Order: sequence, then C-alpha cells, then structure tokens
Amino acid sequence: MDIETRKKRILYRASHRGTKEADHIVGGFFAARTAGLQPDQLDDADRILDLLDVDLMDWIIKKQPVPDDMRSVLLDELVAFGRAKG
Repeated sequence: MDIETRKKRILYRASHRGTKEADHIVGGFFAARTAGLQPDQLDDADRILDLLDVDLMDWIIKKQPVPDDMRSVLLDELVAFGRAKG
C-alpha cells in the first residue's frame, strides 16, 4: 500500500473509533499530524489505532499510566494532545 493510501486509512480509523470522545481526541490528533508522518511512523500509528479506546482514554485522563512497553514518541504526543484538550 502506498504512503498516501496508508495516511488516508489512518485518518479514517482515527476519526471512526466508536465513541465521540475518542473520535474527537484521537481523530483530532491524527488530523493534525498525519500529513507530516514519516513512513517509519506509519507502523506506530497503526499500532496505536489497534489499541482499545478504553485504554487510550484511561491513559489520557490519567486513570492509568501508559505501560512502558506501549510507549512511543507518537503515543506520548497523542496522550499530551488529549490532556491539553481536557
């Protein structure tokens, strides 16, 4: 799959999560960041989008810490973005 198709797929998956809150936060983050993602970051974006909304939201609202084995620069940026959205 070419890079532009992958980016479109990421944007779609990010904004169609299943809950309005996740659509707003995850979708908003990837809407702002996807165009600038490098090819090696696309795999990380897919990995993040495979995570459950409940886990992502727990990390964003600080209900649970982000597990060390799940951390990445992109995930840390998403969590910070979500926390800034309040």
